[in-house]
Amino acid sequence: MTSALAKRRSSEPLVEGEFLFTEDDMTRIAGLIYETAGITLSSSKAALVYSRLAKRLRNLGLTQFSDYCDLVAGPDGADERATMLNALTTNVTRFFREPHHFDHLRDQVLAPIVDQVRRGRRLRIWSAGCSSGQEPYSIALTILSMIPEAADLDVKILATDIDSKVVAQGRAGVYAQDLVEPIPQALRTKWMERDPDDRGQWRMGAVPRSMVAFKELNLIGPSWPMKGPFDAIFCRNVVIYFDEPTQEKVWSRYAPLLAPEGRLYIGHSERIGAAGVLFATDGLTVYRRATGARRP
Repeated sequence: MTSALAKRRSSEPLVEGEFLFTEDDMTRIAGLIYETAGITLSSSKAALVYSRLAKRLRNLGLTQFSDYCDLVAGPDGADERATMLNALTTNVTRFFREPHHFDHLRDQVLAPIVDQVRRGRRLRIWSAGCSSGQEPYSIALTILSMIPEAADLDVKILATDIDSKVVAQGRAGVYAQDLVEPIPQALRTKWMERDPDDRGQWRMGAVPRSMVAFKELNLIGPSWPMKGPFDAIFCRNVVIYFDEPTQEKVWSRYAPLLAPEGRLYIGHSERIGAAGVLFATDGLTVYRRATGARRP
């Protein structure tokens, strides 16, 4: 292909719509997202990128994506880059998703240490990629089902996500009726309350909310502020958006943060890959730290 033909094709509309969106625009946006969050966006996602960002162009009074790319890549584009990242981040979650993980947490992690926790033992669990809070609150409810007084003990759940909007949603802890259906009725009745502002919504009660600390965190950032050790780390359906080298890097950073009997829970479609030397299998998509994965 001649350079002239390649240039012409790269400037043709990649998606037909209100705004000019070319292959060059897609390449620039994909590069920014990968550099910022480690998320890989192929050209097959062009329609999704267009649909999620068109509103931003409209609000900013722009007429083509090249101008938007200039804005987010420029020295004054930090805020809009964060907005773009929030718009392009996929947040699919639900309460007690992949329920066998919560059964395993209850039976294999919590049950052996319940008495120790009641006597003052520290319990720490991290929900990495917490989305709008259903996962960390499912963890909290699992703990409360075994230790109703957990909020008065040394029990803490860290919930992190790169998307500031879903972190705020999780912190608020308000969910529509259909979203809370997977929560067992007994737990819902005891630990949740009807949102007084909307009869169709539920609010996570003060006790489980007090157990969860929501924070923004970029998993591919140069350093993580938490030092562990964690009795369990949930990182499920997060790294599927990363390429293999980035996945390997993230998995390897979890290993030294796990307590000796700690567990790592991953998504059903995810694989540990080369980082598997740092872990030992302990069930379906459940891993424990291998002997050689020492804490720093």
